[in-house]
Amino acid sequence: MANHKSALKRIRQSAKRQKHNQHIRSGMRTEIKRFRQAIEAGDSGAASERFATAERAIRRASSKGLIPRQRADRSVGRLAKTLNTLGG
Repeated sequence: MANHKSALKRIRQSAKRQKHNQHIRSGMRTEIKRFRQAIEAGDSGAASERFATAERAIRRASSKGLIPRQRADRSVGRLAKTLNTLGG
């Protein structure tokens, strides 16, 4: 356990930041899963709506520094490619 006051504060800050980052990352993954479920169902209207929310979640995670910008671009590109194969 840390002994210095500043070290104790850093532990608190790290735990808070970890919880926040985990929340954003989990939400991003959930939106991607919902998009893939809409694709599997074959519903192009729902899939295009889910694509918009998934893209927003991915871009948000990228802007917060949770994932690199290039990975966000690649993920969105792959989701868009999947959506286009469905015809949405």
